Amino acid sequence: MTMMAMAKAPCLCARPSLAARTRRPGPGPAPRLRRWRPNATAGKGVGEVCAAVVEVATKAEDEGEEDEPVAEDRYALGGACRVLAGMPTPLGATALAGGVNFAVYSGGATAAALCLFTPEDLKADRVTEEVPLDPLMNRTGNVWHVFIEGELQDMLYGYRFDGTFAPHCGHYLDVSNVVVDPYAKAVISRGEYGVPARGNNCWPQMAGMIPLPYSTFDWEGDLPLRYPQKDLVIYEMHLRGFTKHDSSNVEHPGTFIGAVSKLDYLKELGVNCIELMPCHEFNELEYSTSSSKMNFWGYSTINFFSPMTRYTSGGIKNCGRDAINEFKTFVREAHKRGIEVILDVVFNHTAEGNENGPILSFRGVDNTTYYMLAPKGEFYNYSGCGNTFNCNHPVVRQFIVDCLRYWVTEMHVDGFRFDLASIMTRGSS
Repeated sequence: MTMMAMAKAPCLCARPSLAARTRRPGPGPAPRLRRWRPNATAGKGVGEVCAAVVEVATKAEDEGEEDEPVAEDRYALGGACRVLAGMPTPLGATALAGGVNFAVYSGGATAAALCLFTPEDLKADRVTEEVPLDPLMNRTGNVWHVFIEGELQDMLYGYRFDGTFAPHCGHYLDVSNVVVDPYAKAVISRGEYGVPARGNNCWPQMAGMIPLPYSTFDWEGDLPLRYPQKDLVIYEMHLRGFTKHDSSNVEHPGTFIGAVSKLDYLKELGVNCIELMPCHEFNELEYSTSSSKMNFWGYSTINFFSPMTRYTSGGIKNCGRDAINEFKTFVREAHKRGIEVILDVVFNHTAEGNENGPILSFRGVDNTTYYMLAPKGEFYNYSGCGNTFNCNHPVVRQFIVDCLRYWVTEMHVDGFRFDLASIMTRGSS
C-alpha cells in the first residue's frame, strides 16, 4: 500500500469511548467551561503560575467576562480534593503550593482521564478514582493537564487515553488500559525481585508516584566532583549482582544500600568512578511467559526517570520515595569517598517491544511520537530489541534532555554512558 493510500485508509475500532465511560449522569445543563490562557501567567515563576491558575479557576465568575463560560466546581476523592484547570508545563506530576499539577503529552488522544490509586487498590488492580479531563479546560495544544488541589500523599497515578486503536496505522490509544506517565519519578508494581504478583501475574498494573512539595533527603552539602575524563578509573557495576551473593556479608544484599558497604573497598582499588549498568525501572520477569530465564541485565526500560525499586531495601514502600532516597544515599556516599557515579542509559528502545508487546506507557500515550514506525504500523527494529525510540522527534528529544537533567540536578549523578548511541542519530528516513 502506498503512503498516499495509507493516509486515506480508515483507522477504526468499535470500542467504548472514554467519554461514554465518564459522561456526566442525570439531567441538567452541561458544565460551563473556561480555557486556561497562557498569557495570564507569562513571565511568572512556577509558584506564581500555580497561584494564577488557582485564582483564574476560583474567581472567574467575579471577572465579569460574559463572553467566556466559567467552569463549575469539580471535586475528587469524596470532596477532599478540588479539580482545577492546571497548566501544561512542566510535564509530569509537579507538587506545588496547595496541590499537584499533572501534565502529559498525547497528540492523538481525543479524551483523557487522570486515574488515582491507593497502594491497596493498585494491588487489587482497581482504580480508586478517575478524573475525566475536559478538552476545553484541561488541554493546551497536545498537552493534557489538571491541577488537583488538596492532599494526595500516599496516592499513585496513571492515565487513560481514548482515540484511535488501529495497530496497522500505528495507533494504540486503548481506553481499557491505564498507562504510566513517561515522566513519573517512581513506578510502583511488584515489590519483591523475581516474585510475580497475585495470580502469578508478571505484568501487574503499574502506577506512578505522586511527589510531595518537600524533600526529606539531606544531601549534606554534596557537590559534583568534576574529574577530567582522562583521569577516570571506571568500575562497571551491576548493582544487584555486586552484593547479592552471601559472600558479600552485607545487611541488604543486591541493593543500593548494600553496595554502600563496599564503597571503601572500591576506593582501596583506586576506583574513582562507578558506571552503573541499567538502574531504571524494568521488569526482570518480562520473559517469564515464554522462558524460565529472568532479565538480569536490565536493558529493557519501562520508565527512564524511575530508579529500579527492586534494587532497593525499601522497595515500593512509601510509594517509591524510599527507593529514590536510597539511590541518592548511594550517590552521596560515593561522592564522600571521591567516587563519581555515571549511569548506563538505554534510550534506543523500551520494554514495550514490537507490535506484539504490552501497552505499558509510551505506546499507550502516543505511539506514533515515541517510536519509529513503518508505513503499516510495524515497529522499526534498529535496536534489535523489538522497537526503536524515536529520538529525533522534538517531543522525544526534549523528553531525553529533561530526563538527563533530572538525574543530574535531582539525583546528583555525574554523567552517562549511552547504550547503542547511534540510534539517537537516526531520522525518520
